[in-house]
Amino acid sequence: MFERGDHTPRWMWLLLDETDFVASTGHASLTRRGLIGSGRRYLMTLLVAGAVVGSAACSPTAEGDPRLNDNAAPFVLTGVTGIEQLCQLTGPDGHNDTIPQMVAGTDLGSMFQAGGKTWFTFGDTFGERAADAVGGQGTIWRSNVMAYTTDSDPSDCITFDGWITDEVGWAKELLESRKRPKKEITVIPTYGFEANGSMYLHYMSVKEWGAPGEWETNHAGLARSTDSGQTWEKLDTVRWPGDGSFQEVSVEKVDGELYFWGVPSGRLGGVKLMKVAESDVENLSAYRYFAGTSTEGDPEWSPESSAAMTVIDRETGELSVVWNDYLGRWIMTTMADNADAVMYEGIAPWGPWSEPISLFTQAELPGLYAPFMNAQYVADGGKTVYFALSIWGPYNVFWYKAELVRKD
Repeated sequence: MFERGDHTPRWMWLLLDETDFVASTGHASLTRRGLIGSGRRYLMTLLVAGAVVGSAACSPTAEGDPRLNDNAAPFVLTGVTGIEQLCQLTGPDGHNDTIPQMVAGTDLGSMFQAGGKTWFTFGDTFGERAADAVGGQGTIWRSNVMAYTTDSDPSDCITFDGWITDEVGWAKELLESRKRPKKEITVIPTYGFEANGSMYLHYMSVKEWGAPGEWETNHAGLARSTDSGQTWEKLDTVRWPGDGSFQEVSVEKVDGELYFWGVPSGRLGGVKLMKVAESDVENLSAYRYFAGTSTEGDPEWSPESSAAMTVIDRETGELSVVWNDYLGRWIMTTMADNADAVMYEGIAPWGPWSEPISLFTQAELPGLYAPFMNAQYVADGGKTVYFALSIWGPYNVFWYKAELVRKD
């Protein structure tokens, strides 16, 4: 039987026997993408008619950046092993002394690179807390703060070089919030990125916290800094309504475009995808929303957010997506089912995405949430992945490593 490889032309592997294809992937749902059935009959017609089917006729995504290559072989990630906590990043007794910056308790810690540094953005932060305090409580409350580092060795934790601070040296609130219940209780940065020489934060304006994993947002938007994170301006022209998707996102740049994987507020919605050219990041009308695939399996994009299709149809929380060279795949760390920390494998940004592989369950690590990665924090060619993870009690961020198990 012919075996499909990473560079096999689309027309050839579409002719594979359906039974063999489904058996080899274990995912019969892939047939819905037009890889077999009508798509195969259509291509057979072209071949019989003498059509020229070659590299010129292939989807552009199949011949360009491998991160956009949906011709890749079936899923290769079979498990995650060797998960180990390396250190506590923040708070009392942490690897970094965060007491001078009045960071006794904080969470999240999503990461992005800009200006030769890696920036860690944190959520609600408290300067003083009781020793037995659990969750977001304390005094000297700031809705969001940021640290930075040039530490490129994740194996022995991450050492911060410094923080964005105010005039007295405390970690400074970057994005102002009203701190009024049922109006705007806080403003949380969900992910950052660099574009056009500036730094950007995607944030959500939280109207009210609810039950665990549930909250209501006013809107999500972008804020920009042109002075290395010292000051930030919320962009009124780039906002997404609070009742839609993209309230929390993960952002990656591919071939001059920014891809945003997003979820609704809370941890109860599925994942959708949008993209925009880097040069148009501040132009909301330039954003395009993944609206499904053609019969040939190519992604289709719509200017209407209402057309956005779900790429992972499962309850999902804080998410982090990076390209992994060891797998030759996208990987996503996130919350699944409003409970557990998991990892997904993605063939292309729009999928298909695998079933989740467990990192930790709530039973194993009570109070866990927000597993965040950064593409540079890997070892062994990407086989070892490092990530930040928040724990509700003691309400601080910890540093972990895990080893990916790849199918031979």
